[in-house]
Amino acid sequence: MSNKVLVFGHKNPDTDSITSSIVMANLENQLGNEAQAVRTGKINKETEYVFQYLGIEKPELIEDVEDGQEVILVDHNEATQCVNNIANAHIQKVVDHHTMNFVAPYQLYYRAEPVGCTATVLYKMYRENDVEINKTIATLMLSAIISDTLLFKSPTCTPEDQKVAEKLAKIADVNVEEYGKNLLKAGTDISEFTPAEVINIDSKLFEKDGKKFKIAQINTADLDDVFKKQSYFEAAINDEIKQENLDLYVFAATDILNSNSKVISLGNQANVIEKAYGQPLDHNTALLEGVVSRKKQILPKILENLD
Repeated sequence: MSNKVLVFGHKNPDTDSITSSIVMANLENQLGNEAQAVRTGKINKETEYVFQYLGIEKPELIEDVEDGQEVILVDHNEATQCVNNIANAHIQKVVDHHTMNFVAPYQLYYRAEPVGCTATVLYKMYRENDVEINKTIATLMLSAIISDTLLFKSPTCTPEDQKVAEKLAKIADVNVEEYGKNLLKAGTDISEFTPAEVINIDSKLFEKDGKKFKIAQINTADLDDVFKKQSYFEAAINDEIKQENLDLYVFAATDILNSNSKVISLGNQANVIEKAYGQPLDHNTALLEGVVSRKKQILPKILENLD
C-alpha cells in the first residue's frame, strides 16, 4: 500500500480524467499533503498530444488499490467506473462535475459543480487556496476544458468554463483556437487501434434497475471513414455484451466539425435509441443531429427510455 494518497480518474480515461489527476495531486502537494497522480487505463491520442506538447511523463498505471489505501477521486464518482477494489479503499475527497451517484459510510470532502469540466472546479480550488498555477498546470487544465467541451461547442460548456479557459490560456501562453483544434484533431486518429480498442477508448459503464449498459464515444472529422469498419466494431461490441452481460451498448462517433453523432446501438435494449430520439435504426445505426455530449444528450435520454 502506498504511503501517498493516490489521485485518479475513471477507467478508460479521457483528457480531463488524466490531467485532473495530475492537477489535483499537485494541489495536494502544494498544500503539504503527500499525493501521487496515477491512471487507471491507457492514455488516448488526444491526451498523448498534451504530454508530448509539455514534454512530461505519464502517470503510473494501476489496475486496483489495496485495502485501506487513501485515495482521491477526480472526474467520476460511480463505483462502476472506478478502479478495482475501490470499496475497500478510503476515499478522502471527490472532485467532479458529473451527476452524483455516490454513497460513503464516512465523512469526506465532496465537491461537484455543474460545469463542463473537472478542471474548471480545480481552477477555483487553486485560487481559493492561493496556490500558484504555473504554465504546465495551466496547460493541463486548459486541455481538459477544451477536450470536455469540444472547444466550447458542447452543450455541457458553461460561461464559467469559457471564462476559466481564457485565464488559463494567458498563463499557458497559447492561442486557444489553434491549440484546441490541434488537440481535438490528434484525438481523432484511431488508425493504430483494433476495433476492440476503439470502442474502449472512452467507454463508461452505467446501471439502472438491474440493467447494465455502456456508452462509448470517439471524436472524428470524418464519420464515413469511421463507419467503413462498422462490421468490425459490431463484432467487438457483441463480444463485450456477451462477456459483461450488458443489456445495451451504444457506440457514438462524434463529428467535431459538424457537431453531430452517428451511433451504433446493440443489445436487447438497442431500440432505446429509437424511443429516445424518434428515429428508426438503420442497420443498427442512427445519425443524431446536434448531439455531441454523452453526459447531457445521450445518457439522460437512455435512462428515461430503458424498458
